[in-house]
Amino acid sequence: MPGDEYLKRKKEYEEKVNKFPNTGMRFTTVSGDDVKVLYGPEDIEQINYLSETGFPGEYPYTRGIHSNGYRGKIWTMRQFAGFGSPEDTNSRFHYLLNHGQTGLSVAFDLPTLMGWDSDAEQSEGEVGICGVSVSSLKDMEILLDKIPLGKVSTSMTINSPAAMVFAFYLAVAEEQGVEFKNLRGTLQNDIFKEYIAQKEYIFPPNPSLKIIVDMIEYSSKEVSQWNPVSVSGYHIREAGSTAVQELAYTLADGFAYIEACIKRGMNVDDFAPRLSFFFNSHLDFFEEIAKFRAARKIYAKRMKNMYGAKNPRSWWLRFHTQTAGCTLTAQQPENNIIRTAFQALAGVLGGTQSLHTNSMDETLALPSEKAVKIALRTQQLIAYETGVINTVDPLGGSYFVEALTDKMEKEANKIFDQVDAIGGVIPAIEAGYFQKEIADAAYRYQKEIEKKEKFIVGVNEFIEPDEKVDIPILYISPEVEKKQRKRIAELKQNRSTETVEESLNEIKQTALNGNNIMPVLIKAAHNYVTLGEMVNQLKEVYGIYEEAAVF
Repeated sequence: MPGDEYLKRKKEYEEKVNKFPNTGMRFTTVSGDDVKVLYGPEDIEQINYLSETGFPGEYPYTRGIHSNGYRGKIWTMRQFAGFGSPEDTNSRFHYLLNHGQTGLSVAFDLPTLMGWDSDAEQSEGEVGICGVSVSSLKDMEILLDKIPLGKVSTSMTINSPAAMVFAFYLAVAEEQGVEFKNLRGTLQNDIFKEYIAQKEYIFPPNPSLKIIVDMIEYSSKEVSQWNPVSVSGYHIREAGSTAVQELAYTLADGFAYIEACIKRGMNVDDFAPRLSFFFNSHLDFFEEIAKFRAARKIYAKRMKNMYGAKNPRSWWLRFHTQTAGCTLTAQQPENNIIRTAFQALAGVLGGTQSLHTNSMDETLALPSEKAVKIALRTQQLIAYETGVINTVDPLGGSYFVEALTDKMEKEANKIFDQVDAIGGVIPAIEAGYFQKEIADAAYRYQKEIEKKEKFIVGVNEFIEPDEKVDIPILYISPEVEKKQRKRIAELKQNRSTETVEESLNEIKQTALNGNNIMPVLIKAAHNYVTLGEMVNQLKEVYGIYEEAAVF
């Protein structure tokens, strides 16, 4: 409790500072919350250090899940990569690994994300454009050529057809002679955020949830070092949410997956240690750090007290961070290097386990090799030249950061209550609750920019009227689509029609019977059944989802 002398001096300070003029700017976070001119002991006096903050590596993990922070292991530098043909992306993977990247992260093109083969009518003009094209085991074999899967951790950003792409990956591992227990990596596989924000869904929510539980169950038994779900707030934030909405909606989705696994009869400690999360690191430096710290605390409390997890590793919220793509500007694109550096630093000070730094040209096209190298060097500069890894949670104890962390936890808990009142995550999705709240937040922020209550350098302030953007842009040739269509035609001609039909029938019957889908998908992958063929079988059983409009 601050003493009388402090309170007297604080009052004198406030009287003095209120006499000074200000710039006329609104002093709020990016999310729109007011920020006081000064924070002090009175702002954190209600926070019990041992029970609410604690030491790094100790419950509730507000200050980090590892006692020695990055002294023991620097975060994984995992640059997102994927474009064109599998050959193109395989070459980029080797380039990144040779330049110091420590894990792979695969971006897939739109047809793959939607479960369409490269020869499908819907795929025309999109093959290889926003990521790598993968329609079959043959494509995955090429994508991972000479990549030692037993030694390299691989993250794959795939959702609706995640089970099929995972089956391709596991089949390649078997071909390489790598035991499943030695594979390390992560599938995004977070379908709820697709309904909420990104809209790349196929099946309705309930069968989609069933498939995810299948994958968590299979991985916990067979692929024990793999993270079968990376619950993703990133896209929720990219859609326009506030920081606390990203925090609360992401954790609510994660808790829904956990509850579904428990309902199936799984022991929480058998699967929870391999769940991971994926957050956005946006523009507001301190708000983002507080968000990461609050996320760990909320998660640890819920896992221990509500779900009865006994293993401390089940209490750990492990997360990947990506800098905010929605903050990149086409105007003065070199400024994006600076934005990304600050956002990456916030992720590190927030205690991330792995990090992707966006490239300066990503608002214009898929990144060039030069831009990717600068983005990777940004991480390396933070790790090896700034000194921020020398001590654990260096902003812990900051009056502002601790007060903001506490506030975000309280606001997130209010949102959990709202979701529960609707009936849970799936009813809230179907009611359009998340979608409307995000749209409202995005509209408010856009109005602030238009009114110049928030400045975007090079966009609504510090503009260069005659600016000429002169940076190299990656171009995807139409030949990629022709090549991929030719490959899939040859594959279909040379494979066994009988084994393909047998696999397709097994997939359909497994879905109808409600059994775990993963074993039959892996078998189908080895038989060179394509992604689209697998998905179409499941559409016959599960149907497809159409979102109701919400106004």
